[in-house]
Amino acid sequence: MSRLFSAYVIVDWSAAAKPTTGADSVWIGVMKRDVRFRLTFESFNPPTRQEAEAKLATILDDLKKRNERALVGFDFPLGFPRGVTAALALKGEHPWRAVWDQLAKMVKDKADNTNNRFGVGSELNRRLTGGPFPFWGCPPKDALTTLQPKRTREHGPGDLPEFRHADLAAKGAASIWKLYYNGSVGGQAIVGIPAARRLKDARGDAVRVWPFETGFKALTEADLEGVQVVIAEVYPSLVKAVPAPGEIKDAAQVRALAEHFAKLDEAGKLAALFGPSKDAPADLVVDAQTEEGWILGAGI
Repeated sequence: MSRLFSAYVIVDWSAAAKPTTGADSVWIGVMKRDVRFRLTFESFNPPTRQEAEAKLATILDDLKKRNERALVGFDFPLGFPRGVTAALALKGEHPWRAVWDQLAKMVKDKADNTNNRFGVGSELNRRLTGGPFPFWGCPPKDALTTLQPKRTREHGPGDLPEFRHADLAAKGAASIWKLYYNGSVGGQAIVGIPAARRLKDARGDAVRVWPFETGFKALTEADLEGVQVVIAEVYPSLVKAVPAPGEIKDAAQVRALAEHFAKLDEAGKLAALFGPSKDAPADLVVDAQTEEGWILGAGI
């Protein structure tokens, strides 16, 4: 079985509000083959999201010139819990894309990393419930009537789910509604989804977002005919990363994850991870494929 990809690009995103490097900043890890087909790794630590986006574009342009297909893994959710598109009354044939387009309209993310992610969370709360729910978490100075530093209540039966199916499957994944504090992914998703959207739109059908555009199924070479990039959601904690002496944990995580997927692909075992397990409920598969997305490598 031939491998699906030639390169594995793992992006550890950040919602930092000022330029920053080192821990808790953007890391891009690239695992690709050299002229002798040996896997080599390099990482980049751009201080801002705009520089990270530009670097990512350069990496993908270089791979395209070499006719090499890349798996690009972002460490934030690419979709929201089921029902959010309908709750926001967003129009469009594809629920996931309607949310992407809505975020692209709302998010302001400047060259110096200042961004309005808390304002976006607050406005979405206003539209969803009129109060500080379901999004929560912000510095006290950013608190608004419809966004509070602490969670104001639990999710009840009539609310949007707190977690996506994939978050529960990954065990320990944070809820996208949490915008701030350690382990939060909501802020990254709000500023990250528009970046993924720009990457996708700049390259058209040569970029496919999994599982929304590929189907939630094991992928074959035929499925990826003409595709240069597959964008997927990844969860660094699924793989144990041991930092080398002096290596920052985030850098070790992108390296370990890139290596993990490269080895699985080499062994012909990566393709199956793009599909659900045999006993996955049908409604879960539909939710993942149309609105929520999935975490590559998370079992059901």
